[in-house]
Amino acid sequence: MTSELANRLKELRAREGLTQAELAERVGVTRKTINTVENRVFVPSTILALKLAAALEVAVEDVFQLDG
Repeated sequence: MTSELANRLKELRAREGLTQAELAERVGVTRKTINTVENRVFVPSTILALKLAAALEVAVEDVFQLDG
C-alpha cells in the first residue's frame, strides 16, 4: 500500500492572509519551497512540517494527511 502526503497548506496560508514569501520567511525557507510543498512536488521534513504548522497556529495533522 503506497500513500502520498496530502496537504492543506495553501488553504491555511490563505486563511491567515499570508503570501508564500511571508510564510517562507516565518519558517526560514524560500518561497519556492513553500510553492513546491503546496503543489505536492516536495515532501517536507518533519522539522519543516512542524514549523509550518506552528507558523499557521494549527496542529501538524491539520496541515498534512496521508492520501491513499
